[in-house]
Amino acid sequence: MRKQTGRSGAKLKKTVRASVPAVAQLLLEIGVEELPYHFIVPALASLKESAERLFRDQRLGFHSIRTLGTPRRLTLVVEGLATGQTSIVKEAMGPSKTVAFDQAGQPTRAAMGFAAGQAVAVQDLQVRQTPKGEYLFAVKQEKGQPATAVLNDALPRLVSALTFPKAMKWNETGVRFARPVRWVLALYGGAVLAVEAAGVKASDRTKGHRVLGGGKWLPVRDAASYVTTLERQGVIVDPQRRRQLIQEQIAAICSETGFQLNEDGALLDQAVYTTEQPGSIIGSFKEAYLDVPEEILITSMKEHQGFFSLRHKQTGKLGAHFIAVANNRVKDMSLIREGNERVLAARLADAKFFFDEDRKMKLADRGKKLAGVTFHQKLGTMEQKQERVKKLAGFIAAHLYPGQDELQQVCDRAASLSKADLLTGIVGEFPELQGIMGGEYALHDGESTAVAQAIREQYLPKAIEGELPKSLAGQILSLADRLDSIAAFFHVGIVPTGSEDPFALRRHATAIVRIMLEGNLRTDMGPWIEHARTLVSDHGFKGALDSEQQGRRRIVEFLFERVRHYSRVMHLLRDDVIEAVLKPAHDKAVDLVDLAHTMKALETMTRKPEFDPLIVGFKRAHRLVEKEQWNRDPVDAAQFQHAVESALQQAIIDERSRMAAAMNTGDYSQALEALVRLKPAIDAFFTAVMVNADDKAVRNNRLSLLKEVDDLFMAFADFSQIVVQGS
Repeated sequence: MRKQTGRSGAKLKKTVRASVPAVAQLLLEIGVEELPYHFIVPALASLKESAERLFRDQRLGFHSIRTLGTPRRLTLVVEGLATGQTSIVKEAMGPSKTVAFDQAGQPTRAAMGFAAGQAVAVQDLQVRQTPKGEYLFAVKQEKGQPATAVLNDALPRLVSALTFPKAMKWNETGVRFARPVRWVLALYGGAVLAVEAAGVKASDRTKGHRVLGGGKWLPVRDAASYVTTLERQGVIVDPQRRRQLIQEQIAAICSETGFQLNEDGALLDQAVYTTEQPGSIIGSFKEAYLDVPEEILITSMKEHQGFFSLRHKQTGKLGAHFIAVANNRVKDMSLIREGNERVLAARLADAKFFFDEDRKMKLADRGKKLAGVTFHQKLGTMEQKQERVKKLAGFIAAHLYPGQDELQQVCDRAASLSKADLLTGIVGEFPELQGIMGGEYALHDGESTAVAQAIREQYLPKAIEGELPKSLAGQILSLADRLDSIAAFFHVGIVPTGSEDPFALRRHATAIVRIMLEGNLRTDMGPWIEHARTLVSDHGFKGALDSEQQGRRRIVEFLFERVRHYSRVMHLLRDDVIEAVLKPAHDKAVDLVDLAHTMKALETMTRKPEFDPLIVGFKRAHRLVEKEQWNRDPVDAAQFQHAVESALQQAIIDERSRMAAAMNTGDYSQALEALVRLKPAIDAFFTAVMVNADDKAVRNNRLSLLKEVDDLFMAFADFSQIVVQGS
């Protein structure tokens, strides 16, 4: 038994002792049947993240990790991967010496059990002095294994751990993957690893393009030869190179033909990840189809075929042409072009048929069938949803723009027709066209342009930076529709939790926030929330157990959470500033524009040099009035014993009136300046007097005076949330 003095701050401590080992390159390729394009980017990100975590956990250093990928392969390239694990010394603290040895100095069962658990001999245990006394320690050196041994064991787990939105089993191994794994290439330092994943043994071979590569097996030495060998066999394995190539091809086509591309980032991503050797071609369709609304044509080309639509540069009108990105590049692309044109012609014929058939029935007549469409099993039909939206839109219009009868009539009519297009053939085929087709069919039915536009804009914005409704009626209809959805789902207890939000309520709340803030709609949304909740309740749906006040507060907090997110992302405001304004606002008027202006003014003030010292003084006052117990009587000037007390009271009176005037006009910068002007009086007070005076009456009076300071600050925001540098 060896005795050693020292100290240990934890029961298990690792210290690293090793020189930097030699390094080599790892190349792993998982060859598969064609993957859905939208599976590839998340899979590559997951593969890279999992590999980084694996190497950290296994004590294998590396220089860099990158991923490559096509529909038929997911590839990992690790540069400078250590050839062996770093060796470590592990120290474990066991029982105290007094417990570990009996009076004769012999090891007890505690010592022997500890030694056995640590896989060391009892005589090799060390006794060390620690702050708690003498304790036993087991010290073991764990030698690093060769990287090949670690990789042979870990890489199959790395492959099987990849997850996909949908996965399948295809052989007796039971491994689940998005598509069957057909080959595995695994090289480390140029040598094949003894890896077996999904029942497939690794080799040094890969396969090229399904057509251009001829199905031959291709030997690979390293990552460089892997890239060049595949390229000779028709595969551009780097997604960024494919993206650049596609963009160059499309630009060349547009330059030659005089067309302008309808930019679409999602469609470009699809082209990148559905091809291994992209070849862009221009095709055409009958000009007669241009009589169909362009949204139908663009959507049909995109959703059915993955084609880019084109516009005439001079007029901006949609052209009877498209660009397709084929997974092939041959000298004569005419057969591919003709095939694409035939398929698209059939799709456009179907779309035109739906469009023509839809117009045979008016929206108003179609809307009568909404009683047979379920909105949600707990929330009745789409007819009931539309009726609530109509009533709520009218309420909002009257609240925002009182006396504007024409606007209220437009909102009423648009809301009455807003969901009817859900029963049309086109929207059944292309759900993303809901609202857009409703507006189109409304015009066809003879409705006013204002009504049609409001119907078209009801689902805007579709993202945090998406297009907003341009018309007042469109804004109101969008607000009513989204607020009704939030109120309805909250009423039956379906509330987003964590990452779960199946009914996109966060997106609805974000849209409300954007419309209110960017439309500068200054009003109290509280009555809207209460009216929305009442309309849902009136339909008789079984509600959750929230009280009226709790239900309102939950919706307000949900909206405020999106205000937080929007303020961070769009205005880069500080978290403490956001919280200082929102925390006391839950039970006040829900004026999002007013809250945003308050946040911006406070953020601006935090950058001034006098702000932090002011907050230090406020927080001192705030802590005292929170912590101390006193009678909370009004301030009595007769109890003042020092001139600074009178000076602080007078400063509070003066600045309170100035601050109230500034707040009433929305001049929050001036309101904050009133608080800043209190600083000298606050500082002088704390310098000259002791708050906790021996005389109880004096003490109570001084605490009441500080409470007036606290109340004045809290009337603007909860400054206790503000983080002061160094505090």
